[in-house]
Amino acid sequence: MANTYLSKTQTSGNADIFTSSTWVKRTSLGELMVWCVYTGSSNYTKFGIDANDRLKYDDYQGTQHSDFVSNQRLRDVNGWYHLVCAVDTTNSTAGDRVKIYVNGVRVTSWFTQTNYPLNQNTLVNSGNLFDINVQQAGNVTVGGLMSHYHFIDGTAYDASYFGSTDSTTGEWKINTSPSVTYGTN
Repeated sequence: MANTYLSKTQTSGNADIFTSSTWVKRTSLGELMVWCVYTGSSNYTKFGIDANDRLKYDDYQGTQHSDFVSNQRLRDVNGWYHLVCAVDTTNSTAGDRVKIYVNGVRVTSWFTQTNYPLNQNTLVNSGNLFDINVQQAGNVTVGGLMSHYHFIDGTAYDASYFGSTDSTTGEWKINTSPSVTYGTN
């Protein structure tokens, strides 16, 4: 099962606003692709963990490039991480157009941060192939397990829709039935 992935050609939806949420358990360090829309070497939108164990959201479309790489490194191969990526390029605050959360906490310390211009379309929800756990079909990125994957088209939800802090243990725990609207895709 380590070399499996999912692919779906998305119908046209909202290319400006979307959310992904998944639980990831790393089985080895290095690159782990959570999801990717790849139409060529200079056209892709992707989210995952890079070769240096940092969270990475990258949107490259010819001359337009938005890039986020965290200072935080995700190197625990024993526990689960909850990763949420919420994109809203229509947000009037440039620094709020991409919000990434790890275990319910928003990432605010970036090694690299290149914000989207206002109302920038992504390749997501634009009739392209959407891959989970792979850079592009056939090029599988191994390095972990995924559980409770959610993709929302048209709404940028924060992590609290998908998890909460356990009042006894203080640990971030899963919400197995989030109250969200999934949209077109």
